[in-house]
Amino acid sequence: MAGRSTVTARVLDVLGAFTAETPQLSLTEISRRTALPLTTTHRLVGELAAWGALERAEDGQYRVGLRLFEVGALAPRGLGLRDAAMPYLEDLHEVTRQNVQLAVLDGAEVVYVERLAARDAVSILTRAGSRMPLHATAVGLSLLAFADPELQERVLTAPLRRFTPKTLCDPEKVRRMLAEVRRTGVAISDRQVEMVSQSIGAPVRGPSGEVVAALSIVVPAEGNPHAYVPAVRAAARGIGRALARSS
Repeated sequence: MAGRSTVTARVLDVLGAFTAETPQLSLTEISRRTALPLTTTHRLVGELAAWGALERAEDGQYRVGLRLFEVGALAPRGLGLRDAAMPYLEDLHEVTRQNVQLAVLDGAEVVYVERLAARDAVSILTRAGSRMPLHATAVGLSLLAFADPELQERVLTAPLRRFTPKTLCDPEKVRRMLAEVRRTGVAISDRQVEMVSQSIGAPVRGPSGEVVAALSIVVPAEGNPHAYVPAVRAAARGIGRALARSS
């Protein structure tokens, strides 16, 4: 990050220092992560806190503020999609009592825009706003299968992150998986992210037939994933119809 000279770039560096693994940071930690002088960090953090983008905890550490959440919620791709999808996500969650997720494509990653978690369901790593690579999750495979061929090649020629011994990191195996997703309209990711779970996903199509999102259900690894396929497909189609009505 060193060498970024504009004020905007420095502000973005400060915000980018916060991650899901480090949601709270001290001024010194922010300064170290951004390679900014401590005095500059102090000034920028103070201005961000005054606006509400950051909040100062009682122990002096900083965390992302609610003002950013309010602004982020206005993103049109997530806002309209989430509103259209929520009734179907809630129905799927109520029927299965499992974790249900909605995600969109952003570059070479998926961004989760909604997650409904069940108390007794298997634990998952993701949350609303988090990102994951495309090759390892059911939503990612659902999106990548129908993405631009150029993006597919970019993803498959780059190193593929391994989460578990079951993660598909061989580009040819991923290609075969994507072909199967295109053939069946559903993606099954078996213990690729965590050994205790598997996910079943399907693409969500917009009014013009293009894939605009994907939804998935995350279930225990020992279950039969095919039992959830009809419900996942139905929810994806329902969201697509809702998007068409609102267009």
